Amino acid sequence: MFTEVPFNFDKGMDLMAKILVVDDDGYIRELIRIILTKEGLSIVEATDGKAALGLLETEKIDLIILDIMMPNMDGWTFCREVRTYYSDNLPILMLTAKGETAQKVKGFNLGADDYLTKPFDVAELAARVKALLKRYQVTVSNKITIGNVVIDRSSYTVMVQNEHITLPLKEFELLFKLATHQQKTFSREQLIEDIWGFDYEGDERTVDVHIKRLRQRFVQEDCPFKITTIRGLGYRLEAVN
Repeated sequence: MFTEVPFNFDKGMDLMAKILVVDDDGYIRELIRIILTKEGLSIVEATDGKAALGLLETEKIDLIILDIMMPNMDGWTFCREVRTYYSDNLPILMLTAKGETAQKVKGFNLGADDYLTKPFDVAELAARVKALLKRYQVTVSNKITIGNVVIDRSSYTVMVQNEHITLPLKEFELLFKLATHQQKTFSREQLIEDIWGFDYEGDERTVDVHIKRLRQRFVQEDCPFKITTIRGLGYRLEAVN
């Protein structure tokens, strides 16, 4: 047993975050539990995807740490089930084999938010979990503020300080998608499906063209974000300090 203490997402907001660790390796589960309980997080464990789905029915889970290769239901199938039947706003941190870029791409396409390669560094695991929890505490709403930029989906407008920037619809939706999930890497395939639709008959280079146009529109030195290319994976939006 351990003593649960509040996890501080931000000043004035004390919440107990519950992490679901899904891995058939008991040593890995124990290691993660020790690391994260020291950070004041509550941990529940499952040995495979099937058991984890059962826990999602009874537990209020704030983040999932997911292994890929497991019996009964592997990480791919579980991730697909979560995104299809549960929530698009439940962060998933995927554990992958070292150097397996194909696994990372597949995970992002299925809805994973971030990945960590085994063997992982203790401090990095804690940092990535904290970053995901903090990111998802920013409620997905119709208005996102990043520094001096306000992206308002209710009016499909972008304000930079007090100046309006008019974007074509697809560029706006692409920017809003990336800004809603800052630091999350989206593959080109995933962006095509989410913004252009499953029946889109063009190719993935459409995403590259729209990303290029967005970058050209937000080139000011004081722009509070940048859209980064993650080689072999896709794109993500990063706040600039």
